[in-house]
Amino acid sequence: MKSRLIKLTITGCLGRMGQQLIKASNKNKGFSINSLTEYKKINKKISGVRPQQNTESAFKNTDVIIDFTVPKCTLEVLKIATKLRKKIVIGTTGFTKKEEKIIKNYSKKIPILKAGNMSLGINLLMYLAEITSRSLGNKYLSKINEMHHKHKKDYPSGTALMLGKGIAVGKNKKFSNMIGRKFLNMKNFPYGKKINFNSIRKGEIIGEHEILFSSGKEIIKLNHEAFDRSLYSEGALSAANWIVNKKPGLYSMRDLMNFE
Repeated sequence: MKSRLIKLTITGCLGRMGQQLIKASNKNKGFSINSLTEYKKINKKISGVRPQQNTESAFKNTDVIIDFTVPKCTLEVLKIATKLRKKIVIGTTGFTKKEEKIIKNYSKKIPILKAGNMSLGINLLMYLAEITSRSLGNKYLSKINEMHHKHKKDYPSGTALMLGKGIAVGKNKKFSNMIGRKFLNMKNFPYGKKINFNSIRKGEIIGEHEILFSSGKEIIKLNHEAFDRSLYSEGALSAANWIVNKKPGLYSMRDLMNFE
């Protein structure tokens, strides 16, 4: 018996990730693109589908919405998705604390999988950051360095913040109390009692992240380099496939990967 295709809506279809998600969905036999949306009116079809704006009619017949846009757009999408009881995968970053709370409230009504990075490798790195932080204890200071393409506006990246959260969890501390200084385009930056971040924006770098722990006598490094953007879209499709049968709640890639 042939299984039913999962019908997708991809928001921000003209964006970098939107375009990548369309390509990945077309290659994956488990999905079909039900609708595409963009903030402005588009008069041409993309992969045989005419893009719409974010409306109830655009989301009405879909199974899962995948959203890699900007916070304002994501909240708009969530409002409609909740009304229609649609499942959603969120890869958007740069939310404020207030917006994070709004997302959490929406998750009481619909299943939401939200991740600052959809890469399986990055989510494993977050897990390793947690284990390392717990094992090394408070004698080791930590910092995070990340590099992205010049078009990326937010910093530190959502991924860097994810990794920082892993360090905080390992120390059994609240992440918001562990955030230190935030640097931009520094060649060198200091360790601190809190987690310091450095963000480099140049060229067309897809994504590089490095976590460093130092005791003053030794340095331990954990790092990840992405050199193909498709790993994010493939991770997002894995998330869509996973969440399609889930109950309301706020999930992460950690839930999908079944870490302890």
